[in-house]
Amino acid sequence: MIGKLLDKLVFGVTLIFALQIPQLADHYQQFLSGMYQATKSQVEGYESTASRYEYPSVRAMVEHHLKNDVKSVRADAQQKLATLELFEELEAGIQILKSGNIIDKATYMLNPVRYDYLEKTVHNFKPGIPLTTNGIVFGIVFGLVVNLLITFPFVIWSKRKRHHTRSAKDIRSA
Repeated sequence: MIGKLLDKLVFGVTLIFALQIPQLADHYQQFLSGMYQATKSQVEGYESTASRYEYPSVRAMVEHHLKNDVKSVRADAQQKLATLELFEELEAGIQILKSGNIIDKATYMLNPVRYDYLEKTVHNFKPGIPLTTNGIVFGIVFGLVVNLLITFPFVIWSKRKRHHTRSAKDIRSA
């Protein structure tokens, strides 16, 4: 009886936890979208400058500035290069968060490289229940799988214990 109660408790806790992952992914997407828009605005400014001064691309302008003798110009070029790389990363992330499945989204946002983004998202996160079918199905399936993984060793142990108890009774009866 206690085992069944613990089984239900473990499932309930994992279900509640699992239902938060789609919610967290939505919050994460909103956070990343804000960063993306801000970075996109910067990149558009770089593109405008590159075009105005007849560079074939922003990267060509940045590469030219990296070779400049003036340290501040090189430092500015390095900042622009970092912004361009961030923009490309954010663009790829937004694509995953918009069109990927929940596993892809969770893998993307739980990557240690982006831990600081996740930490900022969690700071403002409010738990809830996902309103999408995929979110609910993911929560239930994930909850069941984790529940099975956690309780499986106890089920095996319990069956072995019962088997050994029966074997001992059979030996005594004989």
